[in-house]
Amino acid sequence: MRVTRAVRALAATTTAVAACAAASLTVAAPAQAAVTRVQTTVEIRCAFTMLNQSADWYFPSGTPKGLVWLQHGFVRANDHVADLAGEYASEGYLVFAPTLPSAHIFGCTLQNIGNNTDFLGNVADLFGKASHPNDKLGRSLAKAKAEAGRPDVTMPSSMVFSGHSAGGEAVTYVADKVRTGYPSAWTGLRGLVLLDPVKSFIGSNLVTGLRGVDGTGRQIRTISAPDGTCNNSGSGTDAVQAEVNDPFVGVRLRNGAHTDAEGSSTDSVGTIACGTPKAPNITALQTFAVAWAKDAFNGTQTPGYLPGGAYYQSLLSAGTIETLNGAS
Repeated sequence: MRVTRAVRALAATTTAVAACAAASLTVAAPAQAAVTRVQTTVEIRCAFTMLNQSADWYFPSGTPKGLVWLQHGFVRANDHVADLAGEYASEGYLVFAPTLPSAHIFGCTLQNIGNNTDFLGNVADLFGKASHPNDKLGRSLAKAKAEAGRPDVTMPSSMVFSGHSAGGEAVTYVADKVRTGYPSAWTGLRGLVLLDPVKSFIGSNLVTGLRGVDGTGRQIRTISAPDGTCNNSGSGTDAVQAEVNDPFVGVRLRNGAHTDAEGSSTDSVGTIACGTPKAPNITALQTFAVAWAKDAFNGTQTPGYLPGGAYYQSLLSAGTIETLNGAS
């Protein structure tokens, strides 16, 4: 069964997005191409076991321009990033959004609450072997293609990693693991779009990942909220600014909330704990996230979304954003 809804910038909500009982969801909106969401699973190694995790795939209407891995935050799930996933997909990208554990007896967790580096290495293995149709990520895509009726789709060779909160730390660390362990896949990894990233209290995963990726020609951009409890007093943003040798690394939404990246997909748990996203901030975040992902894929720097550009300066003048500078 398929369900149709409109993808649009919504006013802040404190209610959960209704769970989709269907296996796939077709999303359409005026001036946007149709997007098909398929809910399936992906296998990820965990110590001596294999996890079978929930995973959503979002198919654009035409041939995908690239693959976006979109990772949710701590104690959240893939449903909470559905709004942004739809925006990435409506721009022509195949989106993979898995749910990763926030607690696990063997340490197979999104955030480092003990030592999750081996597990994140196993996540890196998904993308390192993405070109192998019979490996774990390929098998997950095959299931999703069958459900979506999209046998025409093949796994893109170019990738952008985008992560919210603890997911921002995870995608950065995984990117570095791809760099060190999977040279062919690393060639296709074009950049990172981090969404109010949070540094774990334990370990140095975010710093390790940033130091590994910085200076390799991969774009690193960040869209952050003001310092608060839910982003560990801006620890992830501080790390990006300290470790990335680029004069411009992104923006802070001056009146934003940690849940801005979730947009209309957030729920009452998220808003009570971390604030209610406002429509102008959701729109700004999604606009920058999609534009900077597109730049990463294309190897471009679109002036409108950088300091001095028309769109950027309009938000700066309105007091919606402030500029985040890097270490250089």
